[in-house]
Amino acid sequence: MTTQALPLPAIADIFDAAARIAPHAHATPVLTSHALDAEAGASLHFKAEQLQRIGAFKFRGACNAVFSLDAAQAARGVVTHSSGNHGAALSLAAKLRGIPCHVVVPDGAVAAKLAAIEHYGAILHRCAPTIAAREASCAQVQADTGGSIVHPYTDPRVIAGQGTAALELLTAQPDLDALVVPLGGGGLAAGTALAMRALAPQCRLFLAEPIGAADGARSFARGALDLDMVPDTVCDGLRGTLGAINFDLLRAADAQVLTVDDARTIAAMRLLWTRTKQLVEPSSAIALAAVLAHPGHFAGRRVGIVLSGGNVDLDALPTLLARAA
Repeated sequence: MTTQALPLPAIADIFDAAARIAPHAHATPVLTSHALDAEAGASLHFKAEQLQRIGAFKFRGACNAVFSLDAAQAARGVVTHSSGNHGAALSLAAKLRGIPCHVVVPDGAVAAKLAAIEHYGAILHRCAPTIAAREASCAQVQADTGGSIVHPYTDPRVIAGQGTAALELLTAQPDLDALVVPLGGGGLAAGTALAMRALAPQCRLFLAEPIGAADGARSFARGALDLDMVPDTVCDGLRGTLGAINFDLLRAADAQVLTVDDARTIAAMRLLWTRTKQLVEPSSAIALAAVLAHPGHFAGRRVGIVLSGGNVDLDALPTLLARAA
């Protein structure tokens, strides 16, 4: 699955994206919690993307990509692969523009997320639960429909759109010492890196990654992409492999990966619910879990945390929370 040749995104593209998506996306609040500050020994500022449309930051990038298309491109629709949030985001963005949307989904994806994709009107195409199968199926759908590929995380338009979350956060809180975001394919992380380097160069970027899907940590350690893994984590949104352009942008920002086990992530999910009454998915709670698991990086500092989404499978919620009881 490849995106049409586009230049790497820059901070100007994030500002352009912010203007482009403003009529459609929410400017989400920044939340604080004295109780969680005490837990972390730091001043925490949560960018609440679980309150974004479709319940995740992914709407920002999808919306920017869809509304960047010229009329002829848009008429042929858009195509992607997604385990959930990006598919729902692209489906809604396409619906808002009145164009077709095709989403390749892997077997075993969270049922609640698939329901959201269908709810917004996309056509689903199922495939085996591997990255190779997703890429191959997506290429076939694109060939059949002539639609524009909108990759979940390597599309520069998507990266620029995701960067608008950090743009808002750093505009509201310009004196942060650190930013923490979840790391999967790297769209949110790369967009955050671009915004941070321009608006808050004094800030340090940390990437929260599941131990069971730690291709990012291995890649940073080697200085080259190391994508050989079979993901094993409850963070279903972070099972994708790190994109090449995302890796380059993150290395340029001197980002650091912090790995977290699933038990700590679920404990952080429970903590966010009990202390702030905010329900976030594991792929989002991992950012707080990283702060709590690696206190030496954050003690006494002002820390921005992007809560990336809140699309929890409610049927699975009791089992998840029981693991951290």
